[in-house]
Amino acid sequence: MLSAVVYASVNSVPQAFRTIMMQDKLAHTLAYASLMMVFAQIFRHDLTRLLLVVGLSVFGLCMEFVQGMVPSRQFDYLDMAANTGGVVFAWAITYTWCGNLAVNAERLYDRLSALNLFPMQST
Repeated sequence: MLSAVVYASVNSVPQAFRTIMMQDKLAHTLAYASLMMVFAQIFRHDLTRLLLVVGLSVFGLCMEFVQGMVPSRQFDYLDMAANTGGVVFAWAITYTWCGNLAVNAERLYDRLSALNLFPMQST
């Protein structure tokens, strides 16, 4: 997932998407919020999550500097704010019921598998 963000950050946006993406701040916020949600589901300790917030925020800042060096992209302070905002928003969300979505989905799958609702297909 990190590599997808790096790829999207350094490649030029096709002309067809430029007209659609008049305001890309929402895309930045969602991308970094998704990163934080995924890692916060894996790493559940509070200190580790705080380090993730710092690390992903610094990653977002660095990616903006990299974009400033790519001819077809531009450096933008508002993108930095959107990246950091997405990380912080997802960090806050992980302390609500949303923070256990992946764990609960896995438990539900295990329960349903125990009832043989998902029969194994033989080849």
